[in-house]
Amino acid sequence: MFGNNSEPVSLTRDCQAIMVPSGDQVILRKGAVGYITQALGGSFTVYLDGNLFRIAGEHADALGKDPVDPPALPPDAGREDVEKLVWDQLKTCYDPEIPINVVELGLIYECKLTENDNGTREVDVSMTLTAPGCGMGDILVADVKDKLELIPTLEEARVELTFDPPWNRDMMSEAARLQTGMF
Repeated sequence: MFGNNSEPVSLTRDCQAIMVPSGDQVILRKGAVGYITQALGGSFTVYLDGNLFRIAGEHADALGKDPVDPPALPPDAGREDVEKLVWDQLKTCYDPEIPINVVELGLIYECKLTENDNGTREVDVSMTLTAPGCGMGDILVADVKDKLELIPTLEEARVELTFDPPWNRDMMSEAARLQTGMF
């Protein structure tokens, strides 16, 4: 049913998950059996009992996986290092139904890094979704915010969801269009 990329899994403990695409938070019970259909960016999409669920990387142990290490900066990191790490972190945020990150999908409209007087930084991100009614919108926004706020020296990430202009496939990178067959 899922091809060669799915991996059978049995939950080793109860864990929090988010139902795809509704975005409802649920608890998956220890012993539940299913398949990992996507493991990208430190989170997992799992097929259980006829439904898809997104499991955050912090619960990777429930799937028998190692958690992802938080991002790190060298001690002498400058603005360019932080900007690069911001974009690297954005590239770890994936739509749970499409195996392409939000940057390659063209969902990030703006990303602005601000330096504070006390040496900390803030980032403002404007992003969209592939469809305005997507139930995973709040989840993707929270994922972007949470992953950015893991960056050392980053005090706050503000993520605004917008639909102006509306997303279209021309916003995808060439690699993403090739991967999805959307030329």
